[in-house]
Amino acid sequence: MSQPQITIYTSPWCGYCRRAKKLLQDKKLVFSEVDIGGDDKLREEMMARSQRDTVPQIFIGELHVGGCDELYALERSGELDRITRGD
Repeated sequence: MSQPQITIYTSPWCGYCRRAKKLLQDKKLVFSEVDIGGDDKLREEMMARSQRDTVPQIFIGELHVGGCDELYALERSGELDRITRGD
């Protein structure tokens, strides 16, 4: 199977966003970044999808992973590899 679409909502000044993107890049995962910095419509979209108002917010396919801490927890448990394989 192919990798599910990964979407990460970010803002330019967010250190957690940089950490989350680095993990995805290090794993050679393709992702779409949505920069919500200064864009109220994109922030509202993120909040509607995630029910959260902080960045990053990460989606793998339709699965809402959460933020940076949750992404790293998935990596530590080995679940990130399973989820991104599309199993």
